[in-house]
Amino acid sequence: MALFTRTAPACKRLALFATLDACFTADLAAIIGSDLPQHDLAPTRFIYLVEEVRDVLGASGHRPWQEASKDLHIAAEHLTDALTAPAEDQAGALAWARTHLRDAITAAT
Repeated sequence: MALFTRTAPACKRLALFATLDACFTADLAAIIGSDLPQHDLAPTRFIYLVEEVRDVLGASGHRPWQEASKDLHIAAEHLTDALTAPAEDQAGALAWARTHLRDAITAAT
């Protein structure tokens, strides 16, 4: 029976996503009045939350929220790219995502 083990790049990617989750999930959930998840989010669930907040803010007529929605759109693209990027490109994609997440939360609050 073979044991399932993650490769080093996969573990590093998950750790980086967990860091973003820890830094931004509470703020993102608060923006849309959602309950804070009771556990860490998987990378795809974190991206889904970013997209959900993007859609809520984008539907608003409030210009700063629309700008925040654009930043969240870009962040979601970088997060998605990081899931499939070669190991050497993942950190860069996640760093760009972090920048856009921070900018979006600042604009939305």
